[in-house]
Amino acid sequence: METIVLEFPAGQPAQGRAVAGVVASGDLEVLLEANTAQRTVVNITTSVDGKSRVWEAVLARIFGDSSLPAMKLEINDSGATPGVVQIRIGQVLEQLQSTGGA
Repeated sequence: METIVLEFPAGQPAQGRAVAGVVASGDLEVLLEANTAQRTVVNITTSVDGKSRVWEAVLARIFGDSSLPAMKLEINDSGATPGVVQIRIGQVLEQLQSTGGA
C-alpha cells in the first residue's frame, strides 16, 4: 500500500459532498468534500506501489487549471487504470454540479 498526497490550485470552495465507485479489483472509490479556497488536496491510498508519477500526471490533467472548486478528494484505489480515475473524478464533479455545489 502506498499513500500519495497532491495539491493543486483551485477556485472557491465546493459546496456539498459526493462519492463515486467502490474499492474493488481494478476500480476505485472517490470521496469529495469542500476545502478552503484556492486549494484542492488529493489523498490517494493505492494498492499499487511506485506509481506516484502516473498519479501526478493524471491528476495534473484534471486539476491543472484552477477553475474547479476547492475540494478535498479521498481516493481509495485497487489498481484502477488512469481512464477509470478520470471517470470516477468526473462522476463526483458531476454529482457536485447537479446539487449546485460547483
